Amino acid sequence: MATLPNPLPSLAASGLQLPPGSLVDATIDGTWHEPLLWYTDAPVVPGDWSRLRAAGRPLGLLPVLIDGGRRDAWPEDWDLVPEDTSYPGDHDADEVLAGYWAECAPEELDAAHAEWPGLAPAPGAPSAQSPDGLAAEMADMCTGPEGWFPSVRAALVPARRSADILAAIGWSGPLNYENDVARLSAVLRSWEDRYGIRVLMLGFDTLTVTVGRPPTTLDEARALAAEHFAFCPDNINQNPPYDLDDYARSNLLDQSTWSFWWD
Repeated sequence: MATLPNPLPSLAASGLQLPPGSLVDATIDGTWHEPLLWYTDAPVVPGDWSRLRAAGRPLGLLPVLIDGGRRDAWPEDWDLVPEDTSYPGDHDADEVLAGYWAECAPEELDAAHAEWPGLAPAPGAPSAQSPDGLAAEMADMCTGPEGWFPSVRAALVPARRSADILAAIGWSGPLNYENDVARLSAVLRSWEDRYGIRVLMLGFDTLTVTVGRPPTTLDEARALAAEHFAFCPDNINQNPPYDLDDYARSNLLDQSTWSFWWD
């Protein structure tokens, strides 16, 4: 994948004041030729996201929370596949989602959803706060002993933009659905532009993003629900009542985070 120069090999000499952590170069095929990410050795607390972002961004490093999950699986055990990952900018989000839709929708949705409806327009309402500010706020709510995910750690990843974090590490979470995660990063880029998303947290096969500009009407949410189905059918197929309208109403309308899981 085409990237900026990777600052991780010289991280120790960069002058960054970081907590104890580890560089990860382990992939499904063995050791990669350079580190793919750095992450903390211990759980993080509120404020750490903002500190890491401020320290890493001048070097081309972006933060993401890391969830070991029920597997207690950390990035060195994630079967990363950078060798098989292309560049997000080489893919068109509409074409990617249309292809997924054609593969899944005819079999799994009713006849009313036979045709790919195209990308949803951006929401009409302006953002209530900056996307980066929301990401920092949600990271603080996730972390610490009283947080939603008290055991999560934090990583720094060499990436141009938040949407590219998945591709930059060769994340294999959706491997049973898509073996080139750069195609999903291309969709995340489009969601960055239209919805102000930021990649907040990654697990072995889970992804959570913050949403700086969510749909504020049911029509907007319904239009977006088709994209979510194409991006991650398991979000609808494995969550009763298995209906796009219900998913739009409960998971997209005015929601500040979106979560995805691939079986």
